[in-house]
Amino acid sequence: MMMYVTKIGLWIGFALLSLFVLVTFAEAADDEKWPIGVIARFDDHGTGLPLEKAVTSGVSVIQLKVPIAVNRTEDNARRILETLKKYGVTLTCVVSGFAGESYKTISGVRETVGLVPESTRRERFEDFRSVSDFAKCLGAPSIQFHLGFVPEDIESQAYRDIVRVTREACDYVFENGQWLNLETGQETGAALLQFIKDVNRLNLQVNFDPANMILYGCGEPNEALRIVGHFVRSTHCKDARWSKNPGEDWGEEVLFGTGEVNTERFLETLRSVGYDGPLIIERENKESPDKQYDDVLKTIEYLKQLRKKVLE
Repeated sequence: MMMYVTKIGLWIGFALLSLFVLVTFAEAADDEKWPIGVIARFDDHGTGLPLEKAVTSGVSVIQLKVPIAVNRTEDNARRILETLKKYGVTLTCVVSGFAGESYKTISGVRETVGLVPESTRRERFEDFRSVSDFAKCLGAPSIQFHLGFVPEDIESQAYRDIVRVTREACDYVFENGQWLNLETGQETGAALLQFIKDVNRLNLQVNFDPANMILYGCGEPNEALRIVGHFVRSTHCKDARWSKNPGEDWGEEVLFGTGEVNTERFLETLRSVGYDGPLIIERENKESPDKQYDDVLKTIEYLKQLRKKVLE
């Protein structure tokens, strides 16, 4: 009985914390609906913009790609927070990833990404705990990552195992006052919804990336968004074109607004499902930093115009 009461108290506390985060976020974003942001990185890990470039690009919010383990220090957390405060930018989420992941091919993702591969699961879960602890130092309300290709057979032991480890991940970040956002791409909208229901944790949410649905060949993104819309806590504004062999070969990522996402419909669908969170730009072009930055600036202006049109 005592354990049950304690758990209820924790959920009440989490609900109050969530309300506080929402209020703080609204204040930091000047009560702006759909504040525009970008993915940033503190060190050279990840494909986001360098932090200094990100906070001076004209955005009001960022997601931060987590630094490598040796850089997850209190001193670096302080430096990040000072930079954000200096430019009036709000951190909405810390984006996790794991050593040894490969995104060169879809089959490589299936074999190497996230907590699904059993051979690396234990080690990666410990690293995930470290990410959550670092995010707590930053006051980040959410953690997000690619879980990996969840087994399709929901009756299989492999499926039950990944449900269990996702519950453990949710419970750990819950203790740090955080949401856990799953990045879309590897599953259809219906499969993702089923998985969320099976995990059965109130702090399990979705970071919806419409381009990933196309890149992985997992379904029309706006239809998938309608299916999981109730669980969408953040989104990536990224565009893509379909592969000739969807699900086998990668599609092509392109500048937001020039691909097959149908970006106006995407924002209209976000509005229809009641989404009020940030619009985070992701442009994966680290090989050409100047073009990546130029594309981000173009997307900021495009999103401002599109946001105004959709919200009128």
